[in-house]
Amino acid sequence: MALAVEVFRMLSDATRVRLLWALLDGEKPVNELAEAVGKSPAGVSQHLAKLRMARLVRTRKQGNQVFYRIENSHASQLVEDAIYHAEHSSGGFPEHHRAAGAVAHVEPRTAR
Repeated sequence: MALAVEVFRMLSDATRVRLLWALLDGEKPVNELAEAVGKSPAGVSQHLAKLRMARLVRTRKQGNQVFYRIENSHASQLVEDAIYHAEHSSGGFPEHHRAAGAVAHVEPRTAR
């Protein structure tokens, strides 16, 4: 239960949610993630370290570069569901439905 609380605490920060969202399409190095969220690589590294401690991301080192990816399909689904829920709660026609060609229901992404 404590780890679940920590996961939600990690998702309470907009930068961390944006980092996780950027990782849904696959692993990325810190510099690419920093560019995606408009933050410094040093600041992004601190956020990623917290996400790693909460077991939401994992790393792979290649030479002097560190690549990050979402830990598992459960973490991916949690991020997607949070974003999609927010889109539905904001009223109007959710972005994820527009992107899918205006279908009534969009199936979740497959596990990564």
